[in-house]
Amino acid sequence: MKALSETCTVMQQLIGVMFLTRYFGRTLLAAAKSETPAAAAAAASSARTEYNPLAEFFEVDRSTEDEKPVVYGRSWKASELRLKSWDDLQKLWYVLLKEKNMLMTQRQMLNAQNLRFPNPERVPKVRKSMCRIKQVLTERAIEEPDPRRSAEMKRMVG
Repeated sequence: MKALSETCTVMQQLIGVMFLTRYFGRTLLAAAKSETPAAAAAAASSARTEYNPLAEFFEVDRSTEDEKPVVYGRSWKASELRLKSWDDLQKLWYVLLKEKNMLMTQRQMLNAQNLRFPNPERVPKVRKSMCRIKQVLTERAIEEPDPRRSAEMKRMVG
């Protein structure tokens, strides 16, 4: 229990650092743009080489000059998921889980700043796809002729 609370504290600190890094990084980058082109190029190259694993919890900033609204895809259909292998469904599950975590993090940060969450229809699409993966895996577990393997598969699906 103590380890969990320490992990939560560390995650909160890292998210705070990530937010400050993004804010001050933009400020420094804007300052570098106002200076010489060589200094701006050096600042941009150093910003690109830096990798922060927490960046995956945040959506890449879009340019405000884009007039066209961004269109996001639809949720996966169960018929499409039935054609996929166990490994493909597992990979897709983790991609969707990562997307869901990114969306939830973004929504929390924007709510804390009293800003509007863009494209809120993305969250139900991700949830619906995850539910359909569970449905397909449950169907496969029920169809399994070996009762032990079926029980194991049902336990995995949860």
